[in-house]
Amino acid sequence: MAQTLTLTLSSGGDVVITLRPDVAPGHVERITTLAAQGFYDGVKFHRVIPGFMAQGGCPKGTGTGGSDLPDLKAEFNDVPHVRGVCSMARTSAPHSANSQFFICFDDARFLDRQYTVWGEVTLGMEFVDALPKGEPPRAPGHIVKATVA
Repeated sequence: MAQTLTLTLSSGGDVVITLRPDVAPGHVERITTLAAQGFYDGVKFHRVIPGFMAQGGCPKGTGTGGSDLPDLKAEFNDVPHVRGVCSMARTSAPHSANSQFFICFDDARFLDRQYTVWGEVTLGMEFVDALPKGEPPRAPGHIVKATVA
């Protein structure tokens, strides 16, 4: 059975993400390590753009921070950025992903092979859709708890 990450969101429920260690083993390891440490618990979705994506994973809630762990080497892959796909955020430097990630609301194929896809929402996408919108949202939604199974 595939490993999953469950994000309990303030917007009303659980989002189950099937992890993809087959295409991004280092990124999946990072996400699961941080989730197990409680790093994502309480973290805001600081950038939520309708028709594009919801971004979170910054401990500062601003998009300017990451974990204390070193940045990751890019694992760009062939998985398309479509609705429900989870991918790592980064700076303009390819090997700068750390803890921030985004979940696509819609087709974002222009990101393909430039950002590392590490999972896909298999249940609860309606709770991602329900996150407050904005850059940043006036009252950001957040991850109540992140758990790995």
